[in-house]
Amino acid sequence: MPNPASAAAAASVPMFPDLPAVRLQTPRAGSATVALQGAQAVSWTTADGVERLFLSPVSSHDGHTAIRGGVPVCWPQFSQRGALPKHGFMRNLPWKWVSEPSEGAGARAVLAVQDDAATRALWPHAFAARLEVELAEDTLRIALTLRNRGDAPWSFTGALHSYLRVADIAAARVDGLDGCARWDAATDRRGVQEGPLTFDGEFDRVFDAPGAPLRVETGLGVLSVTQGGFAENVVWNPGATLCAKLPDMPPDGYRHMLCVESACVHVPVELAPGAEWTGWQQLQVVR
Repeated sequence: MPNPASAAAAASVPMFPDLPAVRLQTPRAGSATVALQGAQAVSWTTADGVERLFLSPVSSHDGHTAIRGGVPVCWPQFSQRGALPKHGFMRNLPWKWVSEPSEGAGARAVLAVQDDAATRALWPHAFAARLEVELAEDTLRIALTLRNRGDAPWSFTGALHSYLRVADIAAARVDGLDGCARWDAATDRRGVQEGPLTFDGEFDRVFDAPGAPLRVETGLGVLSVTQGGFAENVVWNPGATLCAKLPDMPPDGYRHMLCVESACVHVPVELAPGAEWTGWQQLQVVR
């Protein structure tokens, strides 16, 4: 376990709401909570008291079922693009907190997991994963590092599947994807994005990453979303009809969330033996 002397910045381990979690908190940066199940950020509250992530109030917290909301780590498979369960198994694994003491105005947590008999029964490869969560003033940064521990190459798809909290999806807007190639998963149509994204009904699209920040109007302020390592952005909202069919979402849950994900979907990332890959996403409130 981490040194208890780091608790002021790098947190104690409370339950959220009934699962072990790491809580980061500083006066200037606010707080963030990361469940040890899946190393999943489930809350980010800026110093002004505004919660920036959406967490379904009816999500399961049984320790092995995927948590609906926050920032799930989807790996080594995105969605249903393979033989594994949807979005792979990483978000359901028990991670370990391995943080070093952190100092300054921000706070940092590091969590880790590696393959075992259960993961190899699903996916026969040796891996090590490390997730770093950094909390700073108006900013949350999450970085996923993967290492091939085996003696043969393997490939993966995946995402940091961020659920952003919005006041009302009808008024939400995403700028910064103009001119990017897109695939509409709901209609299986391809094209090029023209103008900002707005939302009226189910929305599920994969975009080539623009290489510049996205700007998300949430109705609770504007978030800048930047990323590295990932080739694509996924933007998703289930809309009223699909949301009503999701057992871990309230019927009106779609109104208060918007997923803006950093992802590798269409082209798998390949890792040679001993090689590492890092992908990260940064969310920042624009004042």
